[in-house]
Amino acid sequence: MVEKISKNFFLYLSKNKVLNKGAKKWGLKLGASQVVAGTTIHQVIKVVKGLNQKGLVCTVDHLGEFVMNPAEATEATDICVQTLEAIAVSGVNCNLSVKLTQLGLDIDRSLCVNNMLKILEVAKKTNNFVRIDMEDYSHYEQTLEILAELRQSYPNVGTVIQAYFYRAQDDLKNLKGVPLRLVKGAYKESGEVAYQNKEEIDENYLTIIKQHLLTGSYTAIASHDHVIIEKVKQFCKENNIPKTQFEFQMLYGFRADVQEEIVSQGYTMRVYVPFGKDWYGYFMRRLAERPQNVSFALRGLFSKK
Repeated sequence: MVEKISKNFFLYLSKNKVLNKGAKKWGLKLGASQVVAGTTIHQVIKVVKGLNQKGLVCTVDHLGEFVMNPAEATEATDICVQTLEAIAVSGVNCNLSVKLTQLGLDIDRSLCVNNMLKILEVAKKTNNFVRIDMEDYSHYEQTLEILAELRQSYPNVGTVIQAYFYRAQDDLKNLKGVPLRLVKGAYKESGEVAYQNKEEIDENYLTIIKQHLLTGSYTAIASHDHVIIEKVKQFCKENNIPKTQFEFQMLYGFRADVQEEIVSQGYTMRVYVPFGKDWYGYFMRRLAERPQNVSFALRGLFSKK
């Protein structure tokens, strides 16, 4: 009960526009610097280099919330383009993750699509891959529609499917061959569209992982759950699924020891590395996911480092 209240509280805070605006002025305080790799492209590339040296590959995400005018969407697009160019120049092993709302989806669909096309063209020229992060259910259908439109010309784009949605298995049937990141889900969703029980979510998560792998599609398993990870390893061994067909993913700042252990076993481990001034919403969702993250943040706040 306490855990559920805590989760709902931080998810509520994540959508508070006043606090989000204030957070930009605070800087990376409240422990956020432990899970957000700085505010600039230069800072995030430096972090990625360090992770690459440990055998970890990465994907970077320029954070952004509540983009409600075209100028902000254009600025976000420009930063994504500059990030891809910086990745190419630095030679780091790293992809790019983006959110469609940050690129103008809530303003105008065509604006968002045009911004994605600019990003994907640069990604194509620099031989890179772009992942569209899945957001809440209100953007779900539009995201899948835009993905299908983009993939007609750009095979270097994929998205995310969240296991807590009832429709996840059905959607996967239409996404055969698409590189997907599979996750449990991090937003607060209605019982009308999503499982509310952890056991049901975990069961569906394993189901969709196996479903996508068995189609021969490249699959990113994004989870910090060691039980899930071990079950995936065993399933792949039993079904002769090569390690080149899948990867594990974890968030920057979490379970670094486990990340390196997985690499030592010959698996690909990709670290999701967020950066930018608009870190507040992302950080609140991380606190909502696990009560342990709250004490983690407080340690960072009061640390002398």
